[in-house]
Amino acid sequence: MEYNDLYINGTWTKGTSGARFDVINPATEEVLASVASADIADADAALDAAEAAMKDWAARTPRQRSEVLRRAWELMTGRLEEFAHLITLENGKARADAMGEATYAAEFFRWFAEEAVRADGMITHAPSSGARIVVQHKPAGLAVLITPWNYPAAMGTRKIAPALAAGCGVIIKPASETPLTMLALMPLLEEAGVPAGLVNVLPSRKTGSLVDHMLHDPRVRVVSFTGSTGVGQKLLKGAADQVLKPAMELGGNAPVIVFDDAAMDTAIEGTMLAKMRNLGEACTAANRIYVHENIAEEFTKQLSARMSALKVGDGTDPSVDVGPLVNADTRDKVAEFVSDAVAKGAKIECGGTPPDGKGFYYPPTVLSNVPENAACVRDEIFGPVAAIQTFTDQEDVIARANDTEYGLVAYVFSEDFKRALQVCERLDYGMVGLNRGLVSDPAAPFGGVKQSGLGREGGHEGMLEFMETQYISASW
Repeated sequence: MEYNDLYINGTWTKGTSGARFDVINPATEEVLASVASADIADADAALDAAEAAMKDWAARTPRQRSEVLRRAWELMTGRLEEFAHLITLENGKARADAMGEATYAAEFFRWFAEEAVRADGMITHAPSSGARIVVQHKPAGLAVLITPWNYPAAMGTRKIAPALAAGCGVIIKPASETPLTMLALMPLLEEAGVPAGLVNVLPSRKTGSLVDHMLHDPRVRVVSFTGSTGVGQKLLKGAADQVLKPAMELGGNAPVIVFDDAAMDTAIEGTMLAKMRNLGEACTAANRIYVHENIAEEFTKQLSARMSALKVGDGTDPSVDVGPLVNADTRDKVAEFVSDAVAKGAKIECGGTPPDGKGFYYPPTVLSNVPENAACVRDEIFGPVAAIQTFTDQEDVIARANDTEYGLVAYVFSEDFKRALQVCERLDYGMVGLNRGLVSDPAAPFGGVKQSGLGREGGHEGMLEFMETQYISASW
């Protein structure tokens, strides 16, 4: 069965308007599927369903909720190949990346199955009044979840799992480019024991009006969004009217700092992972690569060799390392970044020329001598382009790394552990990878500072985003 309609109250529906939109395979530019497009009436039906289902779900014991999430992890782990294939078809990422995402996505169900039983409160004795302070955490209410196209599975499970662990009902609005993976997850959740109506999926081409309507429904108490800072700012303004709890994972401009005492192999491998994971289409992707001038020539040579060796093609081919970007606009923006940098003095070490033919491909590219006024230094590249700059002074590189409105993740490579930790602490970022090119982990609090977001996903904090703290003052 193809899952390409709306999923409301445990049933598949074409929606009240009957409108549909096409999902495009970025490798072939062919129509992959026609998907139902939700409108306001569908949103109201989903909210009604989630409200009804949440009453029973919130009343269940934490262990009962935990067992359902554990079963979801077991089922998804058994179907990773199926989900990875679908991710590749609608997103374009290569098979290895897709398998990595599917595995990562499933792990959120296991992690939050364990966290569901750990919403610990406390009882203390107030020092001055003598009253008992009783603190507990309760489900916040219905949650609207808005997910991006770059991780069609993981960005959904990273929100669904903690919301269900907390006892909340949810409505998910997946990205229009990649709704199929989230829709395909729903039969699995049914099999795992998630009650009808607790999780609803509303693909739509009317995202703005649909989401704004839901954010102004008094039953909604949480809005969780992953995407650009600009859209996040609009959602925060809408959420302010109802004073909703916002969980915002927004844009990034990740610096990589490679000191001259770094282990070269570790730095190259870490930079490759930070840059090329998900083809660079990630808010955590390395965006500005600062390399000490003592090792810059060798670093650039080795990174260019690694990037040049990657095979570009349709991600359904297991031998392919790099698939297409998600759409023509993303590819064209990457090309513009490269042209701008070269016009301002950067040198292309490898790549830089998109291939002819079908598909939204852009080759792995390394730029050296990238100037500070290049557009790619100030904005997210969101593609397979490594922009290298050099430095000599530690204070200078810290200042340059922090010189951005974003603050999601940074990466530091150095064998001087004392110096490296001191630098990490001075970086204005919510996360830092130290001698590692990967920071994402379901067990860790993922999130940024400044205009990179509010709140945290994953870790213990991830579940608390969907809960309210209640304090009871009592005497006995």
